[in-house]
Amino acid sequence: MTFRDLGLIAPILSALEDQGYTRPSPIQEKAIPPALEGRDVLGCAQTGTGKTCAFAAPILQRLSAAPAAGRPVRALVLTPTRELAIQIGESFAAYGKGLKLRHTVIFGGVGQNPQVEALKKGADILVATPGRLMDLHGQGFVSLDRLEIFVLDEADRMLDMGFIHDVRKILKWLPEKKQTLFFSATMPPEITELVNSLLRSPVRVAVNPVSSPVEAIEQSVYLVDKANKTRLLAHLVRERKVKNALVFTRTKHGANKVARDLGKEGISAAAIHGNKSQTARQQALADFKSGRLRCLVATDIAARGLDIEELSHVFNYNLPEVPETYVHRIGRTGRAGRGGQAVAFCDFGEKPLLKDIEKLIGRPVSVVEDHPYPMQVFEAPKRDKHGRIINEEDAEARAAARKLGQERRAAKAQAVPLAAPSSPEPEEGRRSCRRKKEAAQAAPPPAAPAVPAPQPAPRAARPKLVRPGERMDTGDAMPETEFSRPDPLAGERIMDATARLLAPRRLTLSPAGRPASQRTEEAPAQKSGRKRRRKKSASGGQTVQSPPPLTPPAMPKAARQKARPGEGARPVPENKKRRARQDRQSGRRGAPMEPQKSGQTKDSTQQESLMKPFYLDF
Repeated sequence: MTFRDLGLIAPILSALEDQGYTRPSPIQEKAIPPALEGRDVLGCAQTGTGKTCAFAAPILQRLSAAPAAGRPVRALVLTPTRELAIQIGESFAAYGKGLKLRHTVIFGGVGQNPQVEALKKGADILVATPGRLMDLHGQGFVSLDRLEIFVLDEADRMLDMGFIHDVRKILKWLPEKKQTLFFSATMPPEITELVNSLLRSPVRVAVNPVSSPVEAIEQSVYLVDKANKTRLLAHLVRERKVKNALVFTRTKHGANKVARDLGKEGISAAAIHGNKSQTARQQALADFKSGRLRCLVATDIAARGLDIEELSHVFNYNLPEVPETYVHRIGRTGRAGRGGQAVAFCDFGEKPLLKDIEKLIGRPVSVVEDHPYPMQVFEAPKRDKHGRIINEEDAEARAAARKLGQERRAAKAQAVPLAAPSSPEPEEGRRSCRRKKEAAQAAPPPAAPAVPAPQPAPRAARPKLVRPGERMDTGDAMPETEFSRPDPLAGERIMDATARLLAPRRLTLSPAGRPASQRTEEAPAQKSGRKRRRKKSASGGQTVQSPPPLTPPAMPKAARQKARPGEGARPVPENKKRRARQDRQSGRRGAPMEPQKSGQTKDSTQQESLMKPFYLDF
């Protein structure tokens, strides 16, 4: 059977031929036809069997048949790792280069601005990791309302990495009517529950037993002590003339240590793990694929989805605690039916893990005994008080992390921020300036040259105009200057007058614009009227309060007194002092001062100096 028999269109067939695909793999042969029909598919196959093409080709063909306006996200592919997301994006670009579809890859570890700009331009297919997808969806940059196809790739790896809860949260954002393609290398019970709740009458595709290794891979194990694993690794790389090798370790610290030790042995190597930035990981992976690196040391983060062409060897520096992980590791070689070699190192404490792996794959792994570093330590692994095995590498990694943290804190404490030199105190600056001048005057003049060069006659210096007076020492702030003019603010009168001007003054005009004299005359009458109204209300009567009668401002006081019944008119004195006081209260200037009465508060202009003596002693 060929790809043409599966019902794929011509642009996709041409792209597959350019990639060197001639015949479909078993998973592609069984998964592509139902996926083209729009049915849900549950694919279970070991890694390296072409699952990416099994869901990428049907997605491209279905979306190209019915384009949508505005380029909304119509297909979502959810993957566990950044490297796998990038690789799936490259597959969509290769298979759909003859179609007018656009895809975008988003993942964490890098800035989101380029990814946001790509989403704003529109994307038919979105390949994402769970963390970055949730982040951008929360910010409103990703909309999944018009989604048509959902792909969950490496579902068991999602479970191992703790993403299963994020996946359940993302599933709530998707529309109910959609096509779901579910692919996994293993089917643990948790994944089975997710499948039953997600898929509707799916087509189940299982081409090989679950977690069975590829038959084309040659497997072997070396029994070696833990201290000699790096030496044995360097020996095998040289002896077998390994072209490129992927080395798996348990911890990130172990990956760094192995890569560093291989470099000391003259073997080019680099480490790739979760603590590395995405840029460093991509650079190391690119150097390894191009041949600039001979060994790539990685943790299990690289055990899934890495498609490295013609990878000759996979070394299990540490045996994994989960047997299925061993199958994923060795699946990096032997891709697309090619051969490969998988070599494992096993110390005495890892023998139980080796038995679990052999039980899973259903056959024993051949042991190589003829090597220069045979096992010599036959001690049972140490256990803690709870009976759990104490892993020395984990303790070493924690100690290295603590040491690194202490070094960083010490470097941060010793680091002194660069700051501008602080300027000296004024007095100290003046003293240094004087010392410099005295030193310049005391220094002997420089020796004149033997043959002085002819120079034009100096122009006569203009006499400096200096006023008599005291010299002011200003330090380095400004050149010394002489003044003869006295300080205008040094006098007691000027300072006293300034304080008087700044003193608060009493407001003399009423809000209605009437003079204060008229307001003070009416105050007793209003006050007595308020008292009468209060007494009447207290007796039980109801009285409507009305404003007091207004007296025209121009009406003199003598006329108002005549209008009152039973009172005689009192004469109004017409002396100059009374007129002056009235003019001053009404706001007119130029009125003469009235003598101050005893016990009355003085006006600000009649008070003594408000300045304290020490303000005047310079």
